[in-house]
Amino acid sequence: MRTVFYLLQKEFVQIFRNRAMLPILFAMPVIQLLVLSYAATFEVRDTPMSVIDQDRSLTSRQLVDRLVASGYFTLVDQPATPEQADAALRRGEVKLIVHVPPRFERDLLETGAAPVRLVLDALDGATAGVVQAYATQVLARVSRDVQARTATAAARPAPRIEVRPAFWYNPDLNYETYMVPGILVVLVTMIATFLSAMNVVREKEIGTIEQLNVTPIRKGPFLIGKLLPFWLIALVELGVGLAIARWYFHVPMLGNLALVFGLAGLYLLAMLGLGLWISTMADTQQQAMFIAWFVLVIFILMSGLFTPIESMPAWAQRLTLLNPMAHFITIMRRVLLKGAGLDAVRVQTAALLLFGTVLLTLAVRQYRKVTA
Repeated sequence: MRTVFYLLQKEFVQIFRNRAMLPILFAMPVIQLLVLSYAATFEVRDTPMSVIDQDRSLTSRQLVDRLVASGYFTLVDQPATPEQADAALRRGEVKLIVHVPPRFERDLLETGAAPVRLVLDALDGATAGVVQAYATQVLARVSRDVQARTATAAARPAPRIEVRPAFWYNPDLNYETYMVPGILVVLVTMIATFLSAMNVVREKEIGTIEQLNVTPIRKGPFLIGKLLPFWLIALVELGVGLAIARWYFHVPMLGNLALVFGLAGLYLLAMLGLGLWISTMADTQQQAMFIAWFVLVIFILMSGLFTPIESMPAWAQRLTLLNPMAHFITIMRRVLLKGAGLDAVRVQTAALLLFGTVLLTLAVRQYRKVTA
């Protein structure tokens, strides 16, 4: 432990002596958080949908068929109770619940109006607004079809479907509420990956790596001393980002912050392992920077940060399973904005644990230390 302590002391002194690194550590994350949080969204397709059809009539079946045929919605489940649908919405399995009440067709024909309740996952406010608009258009077409079927009954009022949307988790449809947790993930990822990727390479460039290699310091303590400072700095950056998100962007913090930091620590192990692995393959800091940036650009674009994963092609959706950033963004949004617990993100947590184990193992095996 004393060896690790002295290595940590050396690393922190080295970090804070480097005046070029300090703005990267402290100024860049804040600026990027404030700028990137206002990024734009894109068209939404194949929204996973759950339908509660308590009417089981011709009109209700036509309504569901029209929603699926539009191409904007994918029918995932038809639960028997609203509680089952709510649980699926909380777990992130569906983004829209269509609730058709009993006597829907009868009320529509007799009174000319019948309610359909739309419950939307409004973490992404812009996406929820688009999904509501799509659903409303489809329901309006169904209403016109029913009106055409009953046109001979002149004495009856024209049938009209009344839509009653309810936006959960982001009732104001605030896009920053959805974006900020994802931006925080990008920032801590860049801190952990870039700095760890350049750290060992920097020792190679200035020649001190050979001096460290011939010391009796074992590989384990040496690598811990190299990675632990950036692990701690990234967690501090996450704490600062969460404070900005809460007090500047007014992002609700419904989940357990201890769970957020615990899973963030697990995620950072994976990213630090990736950075260390890159540093063992590169000979210069410039090479390490280019390799790390190439990998992170792919991670960011396929993380679901800007484009919903559900709207990607099938092959791209399968590739996101290999993207640790996509898993952690899902965790951040569900825990912070939905108040989800560990059970709701257990799949993503297991994926992060697997990524961390694999990447750290590859990095340790790749690094060769020669002792005197």
